[in-house]
Amino acid sequence: MSKIITRKNGSKKDVITRKASALFRKKGFSATSMRDIAESIGIEAPSLYNHIQSKNEILIDLCFNMARLFTDFLKEVEYTPGSNLSKIESIIRFHISMMIDEFESVYISNHEWKHLPEPHLGEFKNQRRNYRLRLAAILQKGIDKKEIRRVNATISVHTILSAINGIEDWQKSGRKVDAKLIEENIIQILIEGLKNK
Repeated sequence: MSKIITRKNGSKKDVITRKASALFRKKGFSATSMRDIAESIGIEAPSLYNHIQSKNEILIDLCFNMARLFTDFLKEVEYTPGSNLSKIESIIRFHISMMIDEFESVYISNHEWKHLPEPHLGEFKNQRRNYRLRLAAILQKGIDKKEIRRVNATISVHTILSAINGIEDWQKSGRKVDAKLIEENIIQILIEGLKNK
């Protein structure tokens, strides 16, 4: 019980992060101890400290890596030619794919970020706020250009994100629902609702 088994092309820290993510989702960040993480990997707790300093380090890395992925995609979309409605659709599709393919990491960054220590907590809250403001700005441009019906951009952002986060229920239930079917249904409901007909 002393060696971390890694996947091909994966680091020991990747294994630790993956196992810790599963525990954070199952038990919650506060209820998960370093001993729990070590046991899930199959090593002694003291050996874990050779790779990470604390479970806070895992949470910080996980939350900010997720934030970077979403922000990088948003930036790419902002600079891509096309209608603002098509940009919103691209962003929604990206969110859905992340909820399906990277569920545990997205779940932790959506729910457990409140346990981030300062100054990371303040920085993460600012990133979340700025992300939503940039989404609202895309919506507002679409409204101004009459591509999108007259709606409140801020309320629409919260509605879109809440609808996508509803995928959590499917993921947690373990029901087999086709990912493409989920994506197309959400797109149809949200984008058709935003179109200026």
